Amino acid sequence: MKVIISGYGRMGHIIEGVLLHKGIELVCATEDVCATPPEVARECVCIDFTTPAAFRANYKWIAEHFKAAVVGTTGWDDIMGDVVAAFYAAGTPMIYSSNFSIGVNATYAALEKVSDILKGYGYVPHIEETHHVHKLDAPSGTAKEMARLVGDHLGVKPDITSIREGEVPGKHVVKFKSEVDKIKISHEAFSRQGFAEGAVVAATMTEGLTGVHSFKELIIK
Repeated sequence: MKVIISGYGRMGHIIEGVLLHKGIELVCATEDVCATPPEVARECVCIDFTTPAAFRANYKWIAEHFKAAVVGTTGWDDIMGDVVAAFYAAGTPMIYSSNFSIGVNATYAALEKVSDILKGYGYVPHIEETHHVHKLDAPSGTAKEMARLVGDHLGVKPDITSIREGEVPGKHVVKFKSEVDKIKISHEAFSRQGFAEGAVVAATMTEGLTGVHSFKELIIK
């Protein structure tokens, strides 16, 4: 497998380290993925950790030229239909997630199960997410996905409180409160390493894959 990283910020550098550690060939890391020679792109999986604006500008080119794509960029939910259509039209497999951490995706599954059990019993959910001061979006994509899952399974969509402080990699706490008790489900990342590890796992999953999939649906059986 060969990989090209689209976006060479903090996550791009960490993904580079994971690829090197696992012996996976990194062709290049670039801030201008559309400048990749098409004959090179056809042999590579694109791992995209850019910005919402960059992904919106680049997704059609990625779909039409790369062997496969792993997308960790968030902030494009409103064009999800267009993105999915572009990858299906090009016959290019794509795996996306608001968070590629294995632990976060296990937390997603736990939230679905707990919400199913609590439905109809008067529980009010709330999400608090904390990230470093450099994070551009608020709420985080992970918090939005948690809110969507809880809303779909509990029938009550939670409010989200966003906190930006220090260099916190990411912490999410989901609370379910009733008149008699409170339940908390939380995930705390110690570094960005887990996000990068999961993205590389996703890249290996694209071999032989067809269609567009969320990372969660591929790892949670």
